[in-house]
Amino acid sequence: MSKVKKSEPFDPHNLKPEEILKFEIATELGLGDKVVIGGWRSLTAKESGRIGGLITKRKRELKKEALEKNEES
Repeated sequence: MSKVKKSEPFDPHNLKPEEILKFEIATELGLGDKVVIGGWRSLTAKESGRIGGLITKRKRELKKEALEKNEES
């Protein structure tokens, strides 16, 4: 039996810290309005995967920059 998730309204002004980066990337990809109107569940698997890939890439870059900054100190 499948669980039904409740559809929570999306409020771009009240985001959890981990959703800020996610929403920024969605907006950069032109998906911000779609997320605001329909929530995260309105995205296709391809769109979600693209966002996830870019989140991973950006986190990797931020970690690399932090390591380089610590090595310089």
